[in-house]
Amino acid sequence: MNEKTAYTHRYASPLGDMLIAASGESVTGLWFYGARHFAAGLEENAREGCPQVIRDTVRWLDIYFSGAQPDFMPPVELHGTEFCRAVWAELMKIPRGETRSYGDVAKRLGVNSAQAVGAAVGRNPVCIIVPCHRVVGANGSLVGYAAGLYKKERLLALEGGIKNV
Repeated sequence: MNEKTAYTHRYASPLGDMLIAASGESVTGLWFYGARHFAAGLEENAREGCPQVIRDTVRWLDIYFSGAQPDFMPPVELHGTEFCRAVWAELMKIPRGETRSYGDVAKRLGVNSAQAVGAAVGRNPVCIIVPCHRVVGANGSLVGYAAGLYKKERLLALEGGIKNV
């Protein structure tokens, strides 16, 4: 995140409070409070604030949680290994209301390890916007969501159900 000022903002979602983090002009984190890896990678000097990128993210989340499809995407800057960034980029390709298995994502990336994909999905620093909740078990079961399976189920229901493709 270099020498950019880092900001945070608490967002009250219908599924519980979330922390939005931004640096410069991009969202760098979005976590449910209490989730595994909460605030992982957040700069120590981050301070409460609401620059335009956070206001845009709040607007995006408000639209999303209303059940509508936002017609814009806040800019996102993802920090992680090359493999993690490749997995997260693949998650961004999963359409709203659809799911993919960890194995499907692995195949699309040309790797043989659904477990490695699962580890990367679990470390996604920008939940919902980078839709890690759309990744399910091989048989379509809801498994492995850092914020809890109830939230994963509610997010998928909000998007219109679960369609495995």
